Amino acid sequence: MTTTGISLDLAQELRAICGDNRVRERPTGGMYVSPSSAGEVAAVLALANRHGLSLSPAGGSTERNAAEVHVDILLHTNRLANIEHYDHGDLTVGVGSGMTISELSAMLAPDRLMFAGDPPCPERCTIGGLLATASHGPLRHGYGSVRDYCIGIRFVTGDGRRAKGGGRVVKNVAGYDLMKLLIGSYGTLAVITSASFKLFPAPRQTRTFLAEFSTANEAMRFRDRVMHSPLSPMCMELVSPAARKLLRPETNNDAWLICVRASGSDAVLNRYRKELGSAATREIEGDSERRIWTAIENFGYTDPDDSSSLIYLSAWPREVNDVIDTLLATSALAGVDTSLIGRVGVGLLLARVTDRKRTASEGTCALVHALRGKYAERLAVKVRGATNPWPLTPANIASMKAVKHALDPNNVLRGRQIA
Repeated sequence: MTTTGISLDLAQELRAICGDNRVRERPTGGMYVSPSSAGEVAAVLALANRHGLSLSPAGGSTERNAAEVHVDILLHTNRLANIEHYDHGDLTVGVGSGMTISELSAMLAPDRLMFAGDPPCPERCTIGGLLATASHGPLRHGYGSVRDYCIGIRFVTGDGRRAKGGGRVVKNVAGYDLMKLLIGSYGTLAVITSASFKLFPAPRQTRTFLAEFSTANEAMRFRDRVMHSPLSPMCMELVSPAARKLLRPETNNDAWLICVRASGSDAVLNRYRKELGSAATREIEGDSERRIWTAIENFGYTDPDDSSSLIYLSAWPREVNDVIDTLLATSALAGVDTSLIGRVGVGLLLARVTDRKRTASEGTCALVHALRGKYAERLAVKVRGATNPWPLTPANIASMKAVKHALDPNNVLRGRQIA
């Protein structure tokens, strides 16, 4: 046996599949493997099924959790970074799941094209991790979720079968919609090996308009005004006073902030200035604009305070204001500090919870309990980094278990895919 508990024979089998220098022991137990093709991924999963080993896929490790420590095999996708196809005229691209978001964006830039995924830490986050975690950033407002522009996916099921869904063209609608099934599944159903996406023309110029308000209610009324106007911003982000202090520690401003990012010609930008009027107190561009959106993208990920929790909330847009009020009221009663940002135009919030007296998990549990009692199925909740990221049991849990059994009958994929 090796020091990790996997026999020397099994370790040698893994090296025969991936290569001697692509398999190594993990300090916490188990093995790292780094396959270079979908065929090697399938062979590793087949071996895990034969010998009753557990496995979890990993990309850039922008999200980590306790489950990965306990698996026998941690499968890194970093070598699955090939370009399968790229048709800039047709606005489509297909790449391996190990390619990072920054690498893909750099490849598209010379053709003035844009990939709409803007997750935290794009220099580390991989395509496979983006899909597995359904991660998103501020562009979620204007371009939709990754489910909206992923047009094809290739993967290996938990029992080692290679499969695919969708295709390479935008109008491909044949077969089951396996893309939406796997996106957001956290690597519990299959290992994503590559995917195809619809691309977008890159904006030639952008501006960000900042509007400040004394209360969240006032900010939400401004949101409604923008949503009912002819404007179609790329991003519209709410930032609470506490979040502003995290993004810019030197600030003493206690106002709620809404950031509206626009793109287009000079005439289009002038239309934004006219429609937003005096509510927009500041306009930024260039480096200042890039810095503020990078900070929003990375909210809660680059903070050195590991005692905090990050909660993702998805509600009906009309209920966002009430959800914010509930969070703030519950936070005050529970004695925790909660800072908020969010794509409020589409009903998405991110809450960073810090409890200086107890552990962050206790404060998180208090908030989740309050939200569960008030909103039930009307609110989706996900906790970053938790062994079980979905603390609220969904109503369709029986169907989810049936799908899990169909794709991973031996429960090999026990961890969560790490973005």
